[in-house]
Amino acid sequence: MNITTPVALTWSVWLAIGITGVSPRRAHGAELLRPIQTISLRGVEGRIDHMAIDPARKRLFLAALGNNSVEVVDLAKGKTSYSITGLATPQGVCFAADLNRLAVANDNDGSLRLYDGTTLRQLISTSVGDDADNVRYDPSSHRMWVGYGKGGLAEIDPESGTVVADIKLSGHPESFQLESKGQRIFVNVPTAGHVAVVDREKRAVVATWQLSRAAANFPMALDEPNHCLFIGCRKPPQLLVLDAETGQVMKSLPIAGDADDVFYDAAKQRIYVSGGEGFVTVIRRSNRDTYSVLGNVSTAAGARTSYFDPKSGLLYVAVPHRGDQVAELRVYKSD
Repeated sequence: MNITTPVALTWSVWLAIGITGVSPRRAHGAELLRPIQTISLRGVEGRIDHMAIDPARKRLFLAALGNNSVEVVDLAKGKTSYSITGLATPQGVCFAADLNRLAVANDNDGSLRLYDGTTLRQLISTSVGDDADNVRYDPSSHRMWVGYGKGGLAEIDPESGTVVADIKLSGHPESFQLESKGQRIFVNVPTAGHVAVVDREKRAVVATWQLSRAAANFPMALDEPNHCLFIGCRKPPQLLVLDAETGQVMKSLPIAGDADDVFYDAAKQRIYVSGGEGFVTVIRRSNRDTYSVLGNVSTAAGARTSYFDPKSGLLYVAVPHRGDQVAELRVYKSD
C-alpha cells in the first residue's frame, strides 16, 4: 500500500520531530533497539513476508514471497543454511516445535505445505483456498489455523493435513491471535473494518468489533494476561489498544506507516511495530491504561515484516532488496 499520502506523511513527521515528547535523536537512535547483527539474504529478491523460529535448533524461517522460497537462517552462524524452493508466493510460516512440523501458507495455489522439521522434506500439501496467508499453531489442541481467501479461517490437523473446520468471515483475514487460556481467536478483517471474535469450540464468529478511529487493520498482538489487543492500522498509521473483553478502544497512538507486524514484549513492557515506511515504532506501557511512544528506530524502506522472540529478547527485521539496499535480516536487542 502506498504510504506517501498526506495523512501518512503527517503522522511520520510528528513522530520524527518528537511530538510525543521524545527528542529526534532518541527517536532514531540505538537507545531503544540496539542493532547487534546483520545477516545477508543473498539472492533474495522481491517482497519478504512473515517469519517463524525454531528455538531449539536456532533457526529462523523467512517467507521470501518474491523468490517463491522459504529461507532457513542459521542464527548461530549468522547465515542462510538452506532454501525451500518451488513454493507459490509463500506468505505465512509457522513452526510447531512439539510436532517438529514447519507449515508454509501459499498465496498463489492456496496450499498449506507441511514439512518435517529435521529434514525439511515436504510431507503433506493441503488445499485451504486462494490467498492462504497467516498461520498460527495451538499447542493445546495440536491444531493449526490458516487465514485465506475472501473470508475464511481453516482449522488444520498438522499431522494428517486434514481440514477439520472452516469458519466463514466477512473478508480476507489478516493477522489473528489465539488465546492460550481461552477459546477465542481475534481476527483482523480490514475490508470489513472490524475485529472478528471466533469461538474455537463453537467454530463460529461470536462477535465483531467495529473500528472507527482508523482503518486497514493488518497486524495484531495479544497481551492475554492484561486482556489487551494491539491493532496496527495503516489509514492513518495508528496503534489501537483494545479491551480484549469488550472490544472498546482504550488508546490510539501514532506509528510508522505501512505497518505489517506488531509484537508485545512482556518483559520490557514495550510494543514494537514494524512498518514499510522504514521504521520500527517503540511504545512503552506504564500500566494497562497508560502508553507513550518512545520513538522510531530507522530500518529501511520496505522493511515492514519482523519477528520478536520473547525468549532471547531479539527483534528480527526483514529488509528487502531495493536499489542499492541489499536483502538482509537485521537483528535488534531491546535495552
